[in-house]
Amino acid sequence: MGPHPAVAAIRLAVRRVLHDLLTEHHRVPVAVPHALPHELPPQPLVLVACSGGADSMALASALAFESPKLGIRAGGITVDHGLQPGSDARAAEVVQRLRELGLDPVDSVAVTVGRTGGPEAAARDARYAALDTAAERHGAAAVLLGHTRDDQAETVLLGLARGSGTRSLSGMAAVSGAGGRYRRPFLELDRQTARKACMVQSLPVWDDPHNADPAYTRSRLRHEGLPALEKALGKGVVEALARTAQLSRDDADALDSWASRAEVTVRDAAGLLECAKLYALPPAVRRRVLRRAAIEAGAPAGSLFARHIEEIDRLITGWRGQGAINLPGKVVARRQGGRLVIRQG
Repeated sequence: MGPHPAVAAIRLAVRRVLHDLLTEHHRVPVAVPHALPHELPPQPLVLVACSGGADSMALASALAFESPKLGIRAGGITVDHGLQPGSDARAAEVVQRLRELGLDPVDSVAVTVGRTGGPEAAARDARYAALDTAAERHGAAAVLLGHTRDDQAETVLLGLARGSGTRSLSGMAAVSGAGGRYRRPFLELDRQTARKACMVQSLPVWDDPHNADPAYTRSRLRHEGLPALEKALGKGVVEALARTAQLSRDDADALDSWASRAEVTVRDAAGLLECAKLYALPPAVRRRVLRRAAIEAGAPAGSLFARHIEEIDRLITGWRGQGAINLPGKVVARRQGGRLVIRQG
């Protein structure tokens, strides 16, 4: 008899990602008869980011099962945010569980969470910084994240509530980060599948109390917003939002590609953006060009919102002699002699 359907589903999702990694790194396993150990290519390392929750524990178990069959080394990392009493003890427990699964190396990293952007954003920034550092220290080919289809639906709704554009509505990418470092195998699986996989494998899981704390926006959305939507619209809201994310991502990728090509055509010989040529572009393309220019000038991408781009856009489409636009990162955008100048200071 084969594994439980939930276990089979998480293993298949991880297997597909590992196959993709091997293909990308030209590491398709091939039998090398009579090869000496020093003649064999090194095995790539894949880390799993694990909080001890059901999603990441299910991911860790699937990675531990699939990686040896593909000649991949598997390790794990847990991040201690220090936001709750006893968080260091919880991190130590997660390390022990990962080692019991056979993962090696396994790290626990304590971080200091700042305040920029609110508690959720600050914790996320600290977590990814720690994961980046760990991946570089160990030379990992990738870091697996346990985000599910439910997480994707919540991300789309949060973007919609902010009035964000197509890129924000596209949610989380299956592959992201520098060099495609982060992989999300579970974006097409629901949260209950991961939890069920842990239960049938007798894997202990930790439920973060912050996930049920109404002080956090995502928690309110998870426990109040989405259930209300399903009550009003019927089942299938999560699946529909996940499909919206993929369709939005396809559209955003196409528009980004168009904007990249268009940017070359709207700059003069000195590299300045020409307002008349920008005006002739479709709004969705023009705003992408403006966003790229602001980021290149030093504006932090995470702090650059739609309202900032709209203000710059009015220098092109609603020019009335208005003054400069102040952007995050001490970047200033102004119109001068038919050119758009965006620079720091």
